[in-house]
Amino acid sequence: MPDGMDPITRDFYEERRRKWRRSAFWRGFLVAAMLALILGVLALGSVDLPGERIARFDVTGMILDDAERDETLKEIAEDDATRALILRINSPGGTTAGSEALYASVREIAETKPVVAVMTELAASGGYVAAMSADHIVARGNTLTGSIGVIMEYPTFTDLMSRVGIGYETVRSSELKAEPSPFREGNPAARAAEAAMVEESFQWFRSLVGERRGLAGNALDAVATGGVFTGRVALENGLVDELGGEPEALAWLESRETGLGDLPVEPVEVVRDEPLVSRWLGLAGASGGILEEISARTGVKLYSLIR
Repeated sequence: MPDGMDPITRDFYEERRRKWRRSAFWRGFLVAAMLALILGVLALGSVDLPGERIARFDVTGMILDDAERDETLKEIAEDDATRALILRINSPGGTTAGSEALYASVREIAETKPVVAVMTELAASGGYVAAMSADHIVARGNTLTGSIGVIMEYPTFTDLMSRVGIGYETVRSSELKAEPSPFREGNPAARAAEAAMVEESFQWFRSLVGERRGLAGNALDAVATGGVFTGRVALENGLVDELGGEPEALAWLESRETGLGDLPVEPVEVVRDEPLVSRWLGLAGASGGILEEISARTGVKLYSLIR
């Protein structure tokens, strides 16, 4: 600053110097921040980003038609980062329609990535339908599986109603309308129609076993009896491919593609948007909660369910 300046001029230069120092500080700060951002972006190239994995999806409890489950499986099918699927099954079965829907959803995944099923304690009836959706089936030696068959059950209250003097009148368009009913005796035509429906669904199940497991003739007849087998017997009769658990499943995946078995296994769960009351009631029930169990048993359905 030149000597001999008047006070006003000196204050002017002093203020300009303070402003320059402040602006220099912020310019330096912005340059440092930009450098840090650039270095951070460059560093991402050397860091493993979350991505490639093997998904594990659990099938537990009664298998019902479930749109949210099927949507989750569709997301797995469309996720390029998911390289394979382990389908972990512990189920006694469920409705034939629900099992069919689950089978179709998993087969969609299998079109683009390998799927292996791991049976735990129980994978029977509809649970076995789910297992057949995989390309390879692993079971424990004491896993219960099989139960290849279809059943339709419903209660009847006609004896009880007659004892307490309760009648039930129905006007319907035909003898087959609204059959079966727990409030009246079944007629032969209705029983024949029900038997035909069960048989048709059973033939679908049986044909699926033949197609997926390469069984025919006596070999297929021997397993399609509705009987239950241990994993060891299921291996002998061609219903499963090997005995073991998840390590064996990972080894099979590795045999399909080198390095696949070394990927991290991450569980995938169905995200459900349920009201608070429904979630609270679910705490007291089995898979899906009380409301789902009531829904599952209300009305007449065809079941592929171990008994």
